[in-house]
Amino acid sequence: MSSHLDHIYPVFDKMLPREAKEELLGQKGCVIWMYGLSGSGKSTLANLLERRLHEQGRFVKVLDGDNIRSGLNNNLGFSDEDRLENIRRVSEVSKLFADAGVIVVNSFITPKNDLRRMAREIVGDDDLLEVYVKASFETCAARDPKGLYAKVKAGEVKQFTGKDSSFEEPERPDLIIDTEAFSEEECLSQLLEAAQEKLVRS
Repeated sequence: MSSHLDHIYPVFDKMLPREAKEELLGQKGCVIWMYGLSGSGKSTLANLLERRLHEQGRFVKVLDGDNIRSGLNNNLGFSDEDRLENIRRVSEVSKLFADAGVIVVNSFITPKNDLRRMAREIVGDDDLLEVYVKASFETCAARDPKGLYAKVKAGEVKQFTGKDSSFEEPERPDLIIDTEAFSEEECLSQLLEAAQEKLVRS
């Protein structure tokens, strides 16, 4: 039985190689993937990191969960199947950016270990820095920067990660940033230090 893949003929070998893009940009493409509960500080850290790297003359693209779901993934909900497809698409887009020499900073809840493994498999070990942005459900609910926890309490939001839908503690993240224990600047410093190896062209 024929599939749609039988009629696809990739031409990656004829394109300008990744090394040429990285040489032009003067940096190594990579994906810094931050995950954690809503309100843990992922988006704040992503924006701070983008600005700090930009100041250093680096070319950065932030991919944020809410932004992606308002465009590329606006046809997806929050079922397990849709969450998987959301992360699969983001992983493929991230890989495309990294292959073009761009530093990609991702901010997605990514609640399950199988989703994190899939992202790593698609992006590749060499290009991925997996960062768990850690904060308790109670702390995130107290912060509630988007008003989501209040809506959850009022019964207006279903399948909410940490309440109706589980958040699994990560297996082997490259870095854990505890936003309850450290200030924004301290968390950013930890993130920058861990990212240096990925950012330097060999």
